[in-house]
Amino acid sequence: MTTAPPTPPDTDAAAFVAALRRLKVWSGLSYRRLERQAADAGHSLPYSTAATMLGRERLPREELVAAFVAACGLRGDEAEAWLDARTDIACRLVPVPVPVPVPVPVPVPVCAPVPSPALAEAVPVDATPAGSARPVAAQARARSWRTRWALAGAAALVTALLGGATASGVLTDDEEVLRTSTSVRL
Repeated sequence: MTTAPPTPPDTDAAAFVAALRRLKVWSGLSYRRLERQAADAGHSLPYSTAATMLGRERLPREELVAAFVAACGLRGDEAEAWLDARTDIACRLVPVPVPVPVPVPVPVPVCAPVPSPALAEAVPVDATPAGSARPVAAQARARSWRTRWALAGAAALVTALLGGATASGVLTDDEEVLRTSTSVRL
């Protein structure tokens, strides 16, 4: 290691990770050797985590950067420079809340209910009031499906309640239970 180590960029996460890759090349250590060096320095850096960290374009966690630069042999001000650069990038990555425009509701005229889906099919589209968002037939079909789902949900609830009551023995006549006495007479 006769040359100086690479310096950390503070531009973006992808450039930072690319600089970490250059730092690994500069150190000349394998991922397994980096794991041992990090352990010797008092850090935990599994080789698979180091490989994953360098294979992505996302900003790594601070403790991983600290362990990685220590494993590569950087100490003191050089290691602090890497952590400071990582913090600068992380602070810039905080999303700024963007105001979301509130949609203005468009009034939709309420149509008279159609008695059945079969009759709704017979209603022509041009018979709807002016400005209606969708034809009466489509509204009736949607209402019909909502009704069907509500009925199916109610049926499932009743089935579950009756099944639970039956399983607990509330709705059964068990003669053996009625004949059994529970007194303790000798």
